[in-house]
Amino acid sequence: MREFLVGECRRFANTCRWSWAGWRAAWASEKSLRQWSLVNLVSAAAAFALDLAPAERAVILGLGLVVLAAELFNTAIEGVVDMVAPGPDPRAEKAKDCGSAGVALCAIAGGLAWLVILLG
Repeated sequence: MREFLVGECRRFANTCRWSWAGWRAAWASEKSLRQWSLVNLVSAAAAFALDLAPAERAVILGLGLVVLAAELFNTAIEGVVDMVAPGPDPRAEKAKDCGSAGVALCAIAGGLAWLVILLG
């Protein structure tokens, strides 16, 4: 049992280390991740400054994290596409555009949540 727990703790530590390395790499190279992070800080500050129900606040904070996750996925997609297809290719362009559209949809969901909460 002890070996199992030590192994799981080691696996969890590695997962945290790799995730942090991915965040740092994306932060260093992706202006859009830095912009969405700023938007999320402002959104989170507003969510705590306004008199929102806990569930409303959770939706706002959760959707903000979804936007950041989508941006990280998009960054990963773009990196792989650039590696596999360094030249112009309609399939590469489509993959990148779809990743970008995914980020946009997540951001729209966050904006809609704010609208519903503020107007509702």
